[in-house]
Amino acid sequence: MSIHSISQLDFSKTYTIADYVTWKFDELVELIKGKVVQMSPSPRSYHQAVSQNISFELEKLFRRLPCKVFVAPFDVYLFGDEAEKNTVVEPDICIICDRTKIKDKGCVGAPDFIVEILSLSTMKKDLNDKFRLYEEAGVKVYWVVHPKEKQVSVYVLNEVGKYDLKDHYAEKDNVPLFLWEEKSISCEEIFYDV
Repeated sequence: MSIHSISQLDFSKTYTIADYVTWKFDELVELIKGKVVQMSPSPRSYHQAVSQNISFELEKLFRRLPCKVFVAPFDVYLFGDEAEKNTVVEPDICIICDRTKIKDKGCVGAPDFIVEILSLSTMKKDLNDKFRLYEEAGVKVYWVVHPKEKQVSVYVLNEVGKYDLKDHYAEKDNVPLFLWEEKSISCEEIFYDV
């Protein structure tokens, strides 16, 4: 049965990708370990500005390289898209270097690099639930951007599959991309006109 309104969902129930692909409503949701998580209403202007700044800089860096930059809304089936799987997320920005993961419906498998831009309504989810999900899925680099503090926290997956905090970057720092040693984005560009 297709669901045409978010109000038809039972938020106490767990769902799978087989359910997710049948939903016919406009609101954005994430499916995290089977639980439906409503996305915030339209992001604040500072969130949008930071997202545009980062995606613009990443697009310049990766324009002619095999890796591809995507911005939300963009479905990421972190653990695969089989019907029984139960996780689909909408990262603010992601970079995918394995082009076989890019499908018409989104990314199937873990991107190499994910950026989440914090807001009051998403902070707990981004710092806890998504942190653990991205680590478990094998996302190699995870940037958590704090727009109000104008700071970027960078986590890099270590050899045992756990995130190490590399540093908190702010002010005039250059934030390294880590997977690409020579590439970085300055905090001045990330937080330009915010």
